[in-house]
Amino acid sequence: MTEPVSRPTATAAPTPAPAFRVHLTLLLVQLSFGGFHVVAKALLSHLSPLALAAIRVGFATPILLALAWHRDRVLPGRRDLPVLALLGGLGVFANQLLFITGLKHTTATNAAILMLSVPVFATAAAAALRIERVSAGKLLGIALSIAGALVLVNPLHFSTDPQTAQGNLLILCNGLCYALFLVLQRPVLTRLPWRTVIAWSFLFGGLGVLAVATPALAALEPSQISTGTWLGLLYILAFPTVFAYAASTWAIRRSSPALVAAYTTLQPLVAAALAVTFLGEHFGWAQGLGFALILGGLWLVTVAGRGRGFEA
Repeated sequence: MTEPVSRPTATAAPTPAPAFRVHLTLLLVQLSFGGFHVVAKALLSHLSPLALAAIRVGFATPILLALAWHRDRVLPGRRDLPVLALLGGLGVFANQLLFITGLKHTTATNAAILMLSVPVFATAAAAALRIERVSAGKLLGIALSIAGALVLVNPLHFSTDPQTAQGNLLILCNGLCYALFLVLQRPVLTRLPWRTVIAWSFLFGGLGVLAVATPALAALEPSQISTGTWLGLLYILAFPTVFAYAASTWAIRRSSPALVAAYTTLQPLVAAALAVTFLGEHFGWAQGLGFALILGGLWLVTVAGRGRGFEA
């Protein structure tokens, strides 16, 4: 049996890989997160936000830990534990609780618009912390992607109803926490394998979620949960949780936080595609323009980041 490494100083140097692998992975991540908005909104009619968050992390955490241990056999050193705890607090505890609770108290359109704050927050944080150099090309690309997403969601439909104010604020705070989660992963990924980083982040963050959500979880009656709700939970566990979180960390290791954050602008496009598929809506010129702007923005962010290259 391979002995665990308790205090790694650096991960193995990655080998070059085609950029399309990173882009394809990030596209699949946003497809997963886009579906989460729709499925979670439906499930919140049957489950409390805290119960949903607890189920999500309660099942995902042991899966991610098992995968990390199977592939990495690494135990983080003392210097990395506070960072991993911070990542867990931002990306798992705060991100999940704020988003799910916020979604309960606002509209899906408001949530889609406010989530466009993620690339803005991520770019500002990366520059302020000197984790990533922000060039003019990268800023222009992010601006184009956000503009394209706004074309898709139409900011004129943003609800200013006072009843949505609390939800709007929670979604905005969630965007800040998730952006910091993306950016702050980059330094620790030079010392620890990506599977270990996301698994231990879930361990710390998941413990916090379970601590505050235990009463909601205890009040849950499994026998009263319908088959459709169980299928929705299975989807959320498999795709926008285990896969999407792990794949995002993989992509940050191989590209940049700015690119990963910029890809969140695809979520309104996913919502538009779901509306066409399930609600019979039509894909018109506005959606086409938004799609083109998002693709152009992502291309600019990619070109601006090629100085540091894509890694495998």
